[in-house]
Amino acid sequence: MNIEQTIQRLIHECLKRGLLDEADEIYARNRVLDLLHLEDFRPETSAPDAACRPEKDLPGDPDLIIPFLLEEIVRYACRKGIIEDFFDAKEIFAAKIMDAFVGRPSEINRKFYQKYEESPEKATRYFYELSKNSNYIQMSRIKKNIRYQVPTEFGTLDITINLSKPEKDPKQIAKERTAPSVGYPKCVLCVENEGYAGRVGFPARSNHRMIRIPIENEIWYLQYSPYVYYNEHCILLSREHRNMKISRETFKRLLAFVERFPHYFLGSNADLPIVGGSILSHDHYQGGRHVFPMETAGADFSFTVKHFPRVECAVIKWPMSVIRLRADRKEDLVELSDYILKRWKEYSDPEADVLAFTGDVPHNTITPIARIRDGRYEMDLVLRNNRTSDEHPLGIFHPHADVHHIKKENIGLIEVMGLAVLPGRLAGELKEVEKYLLGEPNEIKEYHLPWAEELKRKYGTAVSAADAEKIVKLEVGNKFIRVLSDSGVFKRDEKGKRAFRRFIDHLNE
Repeated sequence: MNIEQTIQRLIHECLKRGLLDEADEIYARNRVLDLLHLEDFRPETSAPDAACRPEKDLPGDPDLIIPFLLEEIVRYACRKGIIEDFFDAKEIFAAKIMDAFVGRPSEINRKFYQKYEESPEKATRYFYELSKNSNYIQMSRIKKNIRYQVPTEFGTLDITINLSKPEKDPKQIAKERTAPSVGYPKCVLCVENEGYAGRVGFPARSNHRMIRIPIENEIWYLQYSPYVYYNEHCILLSREHRNMKISRETFKRLLAFVERFPHYFLGSNADLPIVGGSILSHDHYQGGRHVFPMETAGADFSFTVKHFPRVECAVIKWPMSVIRLRADRKEDLVELSDYILKRWKEYSDPEADVLAFTGDVPHNTITPIARIRDGRYEMDLVLRNNRTSDEHPLGIFHPHADVHHIKKENIGLIEVMGLAVLPGRLAGELKEVEKYLLGEPNEIKEYHLPWAEELKRKYGTAVSAADAEKIVKLEVGNKFIRVLSDSGVFKRDEKGKRAFRRFIDHLNE
């Protein structure tokens, strides 16, 4: 296809998916022509009828057609010298192209709430599809991720090797080095990102839209993650650029949201370094339409907390330390969640290495997750502690050194619930481990060697490539269990179970 055919095919796809209204077709085309410095457009050379038929060179996956056409247009812009050929320039230009097909925020919000009147599911499905079709959600990169599941004693865990984030080229690095410092928007979550063109070192957001959601006397903003890790992976962010904080208000907001969108869960990263998320400077939550392994975990034991007779309480069977609360009234969950948070923030148990403070520095906090299940409100409270030691300088309750060859980064909300997001380097490195198990020539990394030797002692030499792959996948899952266990404040041995019981008793003092 020539550039005119490519433009017309893109218009056709946007019309087909409801991203563009027929009344806006000519307007959108002219916006694109202007960005490409094209003063002429000949319908006879664009061959719209032919362009609208399936093409052999188009991807078979419908989610990849718009990204493919967009990439063709961006390549044309680079060839013609319209933009420079480096990552951020191409991202900014691509977002501007797609902005020509996306309505203004007021229009998107109006349509969202029209569909909400029919059902919350229709509203979120509309917005999710729009976010994918506008290329805000980067489907062509997300589909590069390696995903599989692993059976364990705690249920089936989800493993993702993250290949979606592109590597920076030298030209991009050089541009970032000389780029001026800018303080607008303050961070990548701020509401000012909506429609922001982007700049070197800061993501393009021309095609970005947010839904205004009233929550507890504030307006919060709903968007989807550009690199979704699970179905309808959404982010709810505060208008004010303020630090993350787990508090009574957090529990109220989480439950108010799932009450309005009962098909979604909503949770928060912890609010302290090491055990918190990657962005602690902007108050936000993550949710979506996905059942995580932790949600399906059964109870280790049930208990009661005095003065809260209407709330069912249980410690669940999970590598981390999780209390699950269930009630018919959300107010009861808010009250007990707040009570547990306050008691935990001041709780110390030296025998379990849990100290609430070092001087005035706090260490205890909670990762909360809210959902509605079987018509009842449910809140999971994951106990966290970010203390460090000489033996574990990255965190006592953090992945320990012997699992760093698999996972060294913070364990945030998504991983807490049983979805491992592992570094992209593992895609190639694990193949070398498989070769090692097969007794083939390999380039295994030195930091994987002790683990690979342990696997060989356990399984012997693998007899086929399929066996080697199966072994490595299974054992990566077991390593992830270790990662979660390291991050749990009360271990699952008898000593740890007694320590957890002591905290439960503390709640009833």
